[in-house]
Amino acid sequence: MDMTRALSIADLQRAARRRLPPGIYGYVHGGSEDQASVRANRAAYAGWRFLPRPLVNVAQRRQAVTLFGREYASPLGISPMGVAGLCGYEGDLALARAARAANVPFVLSAASTTPLERVAEVYPEMWYQGYLPARTEVVAPLLRRVAAAGVQVLVVTVDVPIASARENELRNGFSIPLRLSPRLVWGGLSHPRWLAGTCLRTLLRRGMPHFENFTAERGGPIVTAAKGDHRAGRAAMTWDEIAWIRERWHGRLLVKGVLRAEDAVRAHALGLDGVFVSNHGGRQLDGAVAALDALPAIVAAAPGLTVLLDGGVRRGTDVLKALALGARAAFIGRPAMYGLAAGGTGGVAHALSLLAREIDVDLALLGCPDVRGLGPQYLCRGGEPAAHCRKTEIEEMP
Repeated sequence: MDMTRALSIADLQRAARRRLPPGIYGYVHGGSEDQASVRANRAAYAGWRFLPRPLVNVAQRRQAVTLFGREYASPLGISPMGVAGLCGYEGDLALARAARAANVPFVLSAASTTPLERVAEVYPEMWYQGYLPARTEVVAPLLRRVAAAGVQVLVVTVDVPIASARENELRNGFSIPLRLSPRLVWGGLSHPRWLAGTCLRTLLRRGMPHFENFTAERGGPIVTAAKGDHRAGRAAMTWDEIAWIRERWHGRLLVKGVLRAEDAVRAHALGLDGVFVSNHGGRQLDGAVAALDALPAIVAAAPGLTVLLDGGVRRGTDVLKALALGARAAFIGRPAMYGLAAGGTGGVAHALSLLAREIDVDLALLGCPDVRGLGPQYLCRGGEPAAHCRKTEIEEMP
């Protein structure tokens, strides 16, 4: 795809839909059950309106942020997304390369198909996200493996104790691990560019992909009829296991999937470095509160904790709203996968550049030359009277 024709994340989404078989596109794009939380994530951004400040010198603008002692070029990051290799050839490496070139964080999913050591060679400062069971005999060697690869930031996803009900995937014949259902096979055959450029290219050059990073050992192939669930053991996971990990992991430690303020407080008390406010992109508990709606209470409850947001980001204005409500950065999942499907590494890079460019323009139009100056004084609720919005702005002005 000619990336100059993609002027927004929505354009990349349409390109991805054309390129991918329906089962794989549905996996990336969809959520669980009625997809209420998918919609809520987007609606939450529309619930806030900007209060721009005119006559501010915005000739020079800055969107760099510092996370865990490292400066990144934009307040953006790539969230962990499993089996990225289904969207593009060597998808995990493509995501890592684009993130490194843009100088933004990249979180490698445990459900990835490229050994984490190989991804770390491409982006040595990558983060690793784990789906960890309540079994220390499994977790301990994985921690040693991740540390040996040079990973400094460990993200433990805590909102997936068991598999959610994703009816759209079932209707498309999609599952993880993949099963070669008639609908899945026909979807691949009817999309020859994906079949040749991703599927056959992978099989010919790399062989059948395996789940490489769930544990310290190589997992099974992504296409299998074997019974079992890679989520096994997670239903018993508690804060006790998080405390156990904190004692043994000497890098930065975050939990992903926090929507309650008291959980952020507990994470802080255990010595964690940060939390991802996230409802898993609407892919787990349907009806869960939107990440952006949960954000302000979490930020207020745990000062000093690095709070990151994941969920529903499609525009630079979304990122600015998240930062104004207290997030240190906003992470994207689906937009990066759309870019990957549309154009490989270049497509991911284009998705990041679109958002970074929008952030730059939006900062100028908002009258805030530096993302570090963002705060609630730039926002009001869309449904509230304008007089109340002005009063709120005046009260919160420095």
